[in-house]
Amino acid sequence: MTLHKQAKVLTDAQVKTALRHLEGSRYSERDRVMLLLSVKAGLRAIEIAALEWAMVTDSDGHIADAIALQNVASKGKHGGRVIPLNRDLRAAMEALHKVRRPGPYVARSERGLRMSAGSVTCWFQRLYGDLGFEGCSSHSGRRTFVTKAAHKVVEAGGSLRDVQQLAGHASLATTQRYIEGNSDAKRKLVNLI
Repeated sequence: MTLHKQAKVLTDAQVKTALRHLEGSRYSERDRVMLLLSVKAGLRAIEIAALEWAMVTDSDGHIADAIALQNVASKGKHGGRVIPLNRDLRAAMEALHKVRRPGPYVARSERGLRMSAGSVTCWFQRLYGDLGFEGCSSHSGRRTFVTKAAHKVVEAGGSLRDVQQLAGHASLATTQRYIEGNSDAKRKLVNLI
């Protein structure tokens, strides 16, 4: 990808196709969680790689209601944030938590080691390449999350500032660059004027 070309936003159909594809993978529970961390929580590859079970479990060891992403697991000095768990992601996390091998990290390699950000990026490239999703990368899920959140934030009674905080962006201008426009919404909006 060139410097000015953004990763494509995934359609709902593409996300469903990817989830179906992962059902047959060797590590289907882990793989499902990795995809959903991207599209339903907006995590970057580096954040997926650094995510520890302690950041997603409560004091009793059960899956919590939110991801408490620490600064050390994120990009920059202040990238940490709390992201409420989407119901599909929560169910996938619970399924993975039941079958996981001991260790602190959520995304683990075949050998049980922590996956690097590079290996997570390669995992997404391989997934999207196998599915024939042109222009998609490990950042596609994050762009999908930010775009969908921006389109739905008014329904939830929030603002773009909420989307910015969920994405962990220091600047609202950065968040705005992630958001894909919607032609149908533009037509409806113009007709409301």
